Amino acid sequence: MNAPLAPHARTVEIEELDHFDALIAGGAKSMHGWHFQSVDLRERSAALVALHASGAVFMGCSFDTGVADLLRGRGALIFPALPDLPFNAYRGHLYTGAELFAGISAAKYEQVPDARIYQWSLQTGPALHSTLATAMHDHAITNALDDFLAQQSAPVVGVMGGHAAARGSREYVQAAQLGRALAQAGFLVATGGGPGAMEAANLGAYLSTYDAGTLESALLTLTDVPGFRPSVTEWARAAMAVVERYPDGAPSLGIPTWFYGHEPPNVFASAIAKYFTNALREAILLDRSRGGIVFLPGAAGTVQEVFQDACENYYAAEGAVAPMVLVDHHYWAVEVPVVPLLHTLAKGRIMANFVHVVDTVEEACQVLAG
Repeated sequence: MNAPLAPHARTVEIEELDHFDALIAGGAKSMHGWHFQSVDLRERSAALVALHASGAVFMGCSFDTGVADLLRGRGALIFPALPDLPFNAYRGHLYTGAELFAGISAAKYEQVPDARIYQWSLQTGPALHSTLATAMHDHAITNALDDFLAQQSAPVVGVMGGHAAARGSREYVQAAQLGRALAQAGFLVATGGGPGAMEAANLGAYLSTYDAGTLESALLTLTDVPGFRPSVTEWARAAMAVVERYPDGAPSLGIPTWFYGHEPPNVFASAIAKYFTNALREAILLDRSRGGIVFLPGAAGTVQEVFQDACENYYAAEGAVAPMVLVDHHYWAVEVPVVPLLHTLAKGRIMANFVHVVDTVEEACQVLAG
């Protein structure tokens, strides 16, 4: 919950009823600049009517009969709840794995919220109400993400890698070890929130508060279901079993998208900022990873992220360039030879000292910690 702000603040975001009550108790007379998101106000009619309403914004809130019309008549802007949606377009908080996979212990993946939202996105097309709903949702997620990050003291380090790394593979284990090492070095790990190397990095970060044997045990358990094909249900259940066995994991962040809805989100990220618009999601993931980004071997999506990050660093002002660390010199220099182009772009620019190519996760952590 956001801490109560002074009544005279320019903008006050209200996502919980307690926050509204605190502002009233503090002597507020006007709601100018107050932005309400999905708050049930049906038992606060007297307080609402007593306040000046001009400049207030209500998004998806509930009111007693007649109160919304009264507030609108006094200058408030009211966005009604959008009908027939499997999600809250005005939500004030990030998702969790438990929320997106609610019911997975007894139901098939196709019945849980994450899958139902994806199916809705495929079926709605470019209709006005769906375009508005997804835009409002993604705006709300960005706002909730920044609220979450404002409460974190650790610098954010992004870990980019492919979705194809199978549980039990060398690539998966490497990503898990990287996530663990970064978290133990004092970073908040952020990934694309999906399966493969992304899941592994979130897993390593999540179990960083436990001893090394715990991570090894979890890795071994997960090999029973190496991937999300052919069954997302079994893949998710195996991960949920690890979370239930080790409930006190460290925080980490996942930023997935329903654009790649066939790739389910992983449950090891304690906070999940899931978007409909993939371009927005990619830009935000890179931008918020201000402690640097580690690139593990990956395919086209990871290569795109490498050069999207390089473009940001190329034009960045001094002091705004973030480290780029590519793990596996042979892969990035020979198999997918992006290193020569990166060095050519960086020559003579500030970013030249921020492009690093290493061979181990230990070296990657040393670069970022240094």
